Amino acid sequence: MAKREKNTEKLILEAATKVFLEKGFDGARMQEIADKAAINKALVHYYFRSKEKLFDAIFQEAFVQFIPKVMDVMTSDSPLFEKIKAFVNTYISMLIKNPHLPIFILHELNRHPEQMVNRIQSFGAKPELLVKNIIKEIKKGKIRPVDPRQLIVNMIGLCIFPFAGRPIIQGVIFKNDDKTYNRFLEDRKKDVADFIIHSISIKK
Repeated sequence: MAKREKNTEKLILEAATKVFLEKGFDGARMQEIADKAAINKALVHYYFRSKEKLFDAIFQEAFVQFIPKVMDVMTSDSPLFEKIKAFVNTYISMLIKNPHLPIFILHELNRHPEQMVNRIQSFGAKPELLVKNIIKEIKKGKIRPVDPRQLIVNMIGLCIFPFAGRPIIQGVIFKNDDKTYNRFLEDRKKDVADFIIHSISIKK
């Protein structure tokens, strides 16, 4: 794809993200997306054909690299703690690049839960692999007994909340200091992983 085409596609995706966040899928219009991108509506249809394809493209851009990376780690022979570190690092890195995603997903989950679940599953997410790994480590006596589902939800929640609650966290805790807040997000990769690992480690 030529550089000009890539730039146009990126422009459309950025405009669509803003419109979808503001209006939701049902309320968004291709004309409004075109206006936001300052291009002809025909170009939006040329690149994405329909609103559904554009909506899916926004998710694919974020998840197409994240899910395969996570699945490579989950299916590897790496120790569980290394998998936790890799998951948290990859997840937060993806959210730093796509800070709009948590709000975007939560907004549509309230409107079309089944469609959103199907979209996310279509990218190949298989949490059952991590569940089996956790159960295996519990049986070996390597970690303390925990509900694997609770552990996974805790991991995801700790990664997502600083982005979903960004206006409050950045405004109240960091006084809207972007530099300090962004450094906090980078530090959180290690802090969250350490917190999770410490919570399941067997005290000696």
